[in-house]
Amino acid sequence: MEGVRTAGEGIHVLSFTSAAMSRSIRAGQFLNLRVEEACEPLLRRPFSAYRIEKSSIEIVFNVVGRGTAALRRKKQGDVLDVLGPLGKPFKTIDPGFDTGVLIGGGLGVAPLPLLTSALKQEGKPVVTFLGARSAAQLVTDHLENLHTATDDGSRGFRGNVVDLVSDFLSKHPVEHPKIFACGPMPMLRAVASFARASEITCEVSLEGPMGCGIGICQGCPVELAGPEKSYALMCKDGPAFDIRTIKI
Repeated sequence: MEGVRTAGEGIHVLSFTSAAMSRSIRAGQFLNLRVEEACEPLLRRPFSAYRIEKSSIEIVFNVVGRGTAALRRKKQGDVLDVLGPLGKPFKTIDPGFDTGVLIGGGLGVAPLPLLTSALKQEGKPVVTFLGARSAAQLVTDHLENLHTATDDGSRGFRGNVVDLVSDFLSKHPVEHPKIFACGPMPMLRAVASFARASEITCEVSLEGPMGCGIGICQGCPVELAGPEKSYALMCKDGPAFDIRTIKI
């Protein structure tokens, strides 16, 4: 691997090299990392692909437990055990929209730089909205047409990012938008509610405990929309879902 750098208050970016993996990753897919050779932590940790530069791949994370603490200690030259790319990406090739509206909450910024690049390749303009508790926790690199919201008002709009999106689009309507969102579940529920009320197509990238990453452990169920109680799996059928297909 290439190393770990600090990107914000308690936020880190880890970079490693894999020529084969870098050619096949699509925006919204994730990587499952084994953080230690020992039995603990036992399960792999899922991370969205954050950025690709030639054969270099980046993920972004904060330290919340033993696994991510182990990642923070990684050094240049260490070997990483990585499965990927996994999951289904965002649907960026779609004639049904003209403008990508990207929404990230906290570390939900993770898939947005790669998504920005994919949409630009399709000739789609992008407007980005990013929210965090404070300015120190905003990771704003590699984003375009960025608008920010912070809970404490230390940068940009004071309040949550969904209120910022609602306020912005009421004053600056965009042509045939599609929302792409990633962040904590309460934020995604608010995004989905706003998208439905505004009749805007919306995909969300769900976060969850994807231990195996390939659908074997059944640890990441998502209830599907419809009258019957049935489920998909975040890791295999997502993590990107059209909000019309799931209960959120």
